Amino acid sequence: MSDPRTVPDASEARTRDEWLTALDEIGEESGYFEPLGARHWSFFCDAGPVLLVTFETLATIRARSPGQMPHGHDIARRNGWSHLCLIADGETWYRDPRVWGYFDRLVDEAFFEDFDRVVFHGAGQGAYAACAFSVAAPGATVLAIAPRASLSPDVARWDKRNPGARRLDFTSRYAYAPAMIEGAEAVFTLHDPGVELDDMHSALFRRPWVHALHCRGLGAEPEGLLSEMGVIEPMIEAAGRGQLTPRLWHHLWRARRSFGPWVRATQLRLATSGNILREALFLRAAMPTVSSRKMRARYAELCKALEDEGIVLEDEPAQA
Repeated sequence: MSDPRTVPDASEARTRDEWLTALDEIGEESGYFEPLGARHWSFFCDAGPVLLVTFETLATIRARSPGQMPHGHDIARRNGWSHLCLIADGETWYRDPRVWGYFDRLVDEAFFEDFDRVVFHGAGQGAYAACAFSVAAPGATVLAIAPRASLSPDVARWDKRNPGARRLDFTSRYAYAPAMIEGAEAVFTLHDPGVELDDMHSALFRRPWVHALHCRGLGAEPEGLLSEMGVIEPMIEAAGRGQLTPRLWHHLWRARRSFGPWVRATQLRLATSGNILREALFLRAAMPTVSSRKMRARYAELCKALEDEGIVLEDEPAQA
């Protein structure tokens, strides 16, 4: 290949074996591609002084079009960074001795010391792993979307999700994620506080350098919606420049106001609460950017109900 980081087209990666071969060829030219037991791989591209470490799944990567390459690879390539991706085949939560042995080896080789800045990123099980393995790179920045502290019944018996994964070993190396962020420079966790179990996990990350960023209304899997809003990549890129702050997050989070799925979910939540004034005010603020016939009809209905209570909302919202 003329460019060692050129993404293979879909025809080159049609089957799983062909995909693994294509990734191995790219790794051979720009870094390496290494199996870590039966269900994990490490993929490394050496391209710059900033290292982005991502935790992704085989299924998610292969579903990406075009190219079937890790999401982190695209971000790193665009910014001239190096990229290390830990790939999991299924719901492994990266709880495999080969995986933590791999990170032990990176520490012994002083691998992370070769980079000016290291950013760990993941969502769901990848967010757990990003926090848990960040201890291998003191001074790193961690961006974790809906992280779990542990799935061990001894620690989180109140979380009954992922019953199969609860049988994995969460007591050996790199196990309890909140304890593994001790050496991080900054940790940014994103979750919907309306998802009670995610909120309980987030509360276990209690260090002064942890910034709990709330994305209310996005549910238990906020990563996809945050990506659609165009929020995640600017945050990763800011982290790579050492410029990620809660203030930047709040600026980016404003994108929700013109994001239809968030507006509709929030309106439904307000409707369920029975607070018709709050719902009407929310719709009036949202309709100039996100509007529909149904929303405008609902707003008119709420205004009529409020008028019956002696409350008049002035200033008809503009059309979207």
